[in-house]
Amino acid sequence: MSAATGTIAAIATAAGAGGVGIVRVSGPLAGPIAEALCGRLPASRVATMAVFRDADGEAIDHGLALLFRAPRSFTGEDVLELHAHGSPVVLRRLLARTVALGARHARAGEFSERAFLNGKLDLAQAEAIADLIASGSEAAARAAVRSLDGAFSQRVHALVDAVVRVRVWIEAAIDFPEEEIDFLATPQLAIDLDALRARHSDLLAAARRGVRLADGLHVVIAGRPNAGKSSLLNALAASDRAIVTDVAGTTRDVLRETVDLDGITLTLVDTAGLRDSGDAIEREGMRRARDELARADLVLLVSDDAHAATDLALLEGLPASATRVVVHNKIDLDGQTPHVEHAAGIEHVWLSARTGTGLDLLVDRLKQHAGHDAVHDGAFSARARHVAALERAGEHLALARDHLLGASAGELAAEELRVVQQHLGEITGEFTSDDLLGRIFADFCIGK
Repeated sequence: MSAATGTIAAIATAAGAGGVGIVRVSGPLAGPIAEALCGRLPASRVATMAVFRDADGEAIDHGLALLFRAPRSFTGEDVLELHAHGSPVVLRRLLARTVALGARHARAGEFSERAFLNGKLDLAQAEAIADLIASGSEAAARAAVRSLDGAFSQRVHALVDAVVRVRVWIEAAIDFPEEEIDFLATPQLAIDLDALRARHSDLLAAARRGVRLADGLHVVIAGRPNAGKSSLLNALAASDRAIVTDVAGTTRDVLRETVDLDGITLTLVDTAGLRDSGDAIEREGMRRARDELARADLVLLVSDDAHAATDLALLEGLPASATRVVVHNKIDLDGQTPHVEHAAGIEHVWLSARTGTGLDLLVDRLKQHAGHDAVHDGAFSARARHVAALERAGEHLALARDHLLGASAGELAAEELRVVQQHLGEITGEFTSDDLLGRIFADFCIGK
């Protein structure tokens, strides 16, 4: 792909009035536009006081002009920033003037797209810009900054380098079959492949945490009617968001609440109780509940000691990626003490949603699953497409190992590793398509 041509312009600050507003211009006409608007060419990288004038010489506004010459700019092109008063009317007049002088209106994300195409950022870093702008918590902002600084990309490149080393070894062994030593049968190759898969698994887990940090954790509360689901939602949200009664089946629809746990965003979803019912409205509520369960990052199955064994059947059919936590509610009624246990890959938490006893144990587990510890341990932001690319890479890594160690098929193993390398390259943009770029940058702000 080649970099885009032409000069683009857009308002780079948020909609609405403010103390300062910025119009950004990028492309070969940035310098001439600056000279025409300001009456002189600003020095490169120096904030210059100027009067911005229209075609008739009338003042549009007084402000600062900053000119960044290529390649030392965000996009890698000549970039002009006009810092004016943040009136929407003034900013629209400035933008119209830049267009009259030869620029065109920028598409959403086109400045970041040009930065990518000109080698100023890789694709994961460019996406981190949008994640930083959209971050809804301190944890998400920190993770996005780390991705923007290249933390995610560096780990992807390191994994690609490791894949290339193993691939070169295999292809060299294929190219020199007359050697007395069978290099494809050496134990070290199996060791390296297993180490490669372990590194990949670590990166995939980190990317999944990164998605949760960026998007928040989607937590679905499920269980039998009258198990205490709505009480648990109210306790976690610290407000009476859901109606709580002793009548089974009170919740008929999906109720959502966004909460912040020490900088981690959680979307809590209270669902209709799951049971056999002839009530058409309740059946529709249960259908919606199952739809939510299919999209959950984490499922809180609310139960009690008397029904926990049978209620586990409600967790069947969940996506493999969904974490399961069984909440043994109403311990204030049966004399249990609050505690946490692990059994068969499922966490169990004993608490009382009504009194709040043991709620801190559940909050701690939710924070851990949302990546709270990772925030202070080098976590980075990631997106669903990154996770999907890593998952595809993992499938082909497993095939490469099977071909090599199972059938000694070096050619097939080398081809699988080539595909692995390509999927990893999709994350940072070494391998990508124009359609993919269009979808990615279309989600950005205008002017970024």
